[in-house]
Amino acid sequence: MDVANRVGLNISPEAVKAKTGKTWVQWFALLDKARAQAMSHKDIVAILSSKHGLSPWWRQMVAVAYEQGKGLRDKHEKPDGFEISRSKTIKAPVDDVYEAWGNTRRRAQWLPGAKLTIRKATENKILRVTWGDGSNLEVSLHAKGATKTQIVVQHGKLASARAAAKQKEFWGEAFDRLAQLLES
Repeated sequence: MDVANRVGLNISPEAVKAKTGKTWVQWFALLDKARAQAMSHKDIVAILSSKHGLSPWWRQMVAVAYEQGKGLRDKHEKPDGFEISRSKTIKAPVDDVYEAWGNTRRRAQWLPGAKLTIRKATENKILRVTWGDGSNLEVSLHAKGATKTQIVVQHGKLASARAAAKQKEFWGEAFDRLAQLLES
């Protein structure tokens, strides 16, 4: 299987062709011909938009797949660093989960020693947070009925792929502690 079909997006060549009119191999050949390997992400996206009319979502997917396939971008890499996402559904009402984030003493029970600043919060929905190392969190809470909540953390502006992997593991463990605290 060629590089264009091995990129980590898990979107088959058939699905890409059905939505964009071209397979991964065809998109890669087209971008190679346009000398996209020497372009910025923004410039690749501009070509996909202006010359090929791709929707915003698909132009990002094709550009990222190309960059990853050509070794120009690592998995989870964004222009401002690396970003991971982690989610978990726990058996607790959304207001309890929100309070576990917003109340400093409660938060210390499941995020011991965490240094963070909540920059903006919408009650029972979202928190925007600066982590102690200057990286950013976006915490989304989604009520799944009266007694369950899905929590999603996107942790961005991480310094490296190694830091991203470490934070992905960290959030898995933190969510387990939060579930243990709130489900007991």
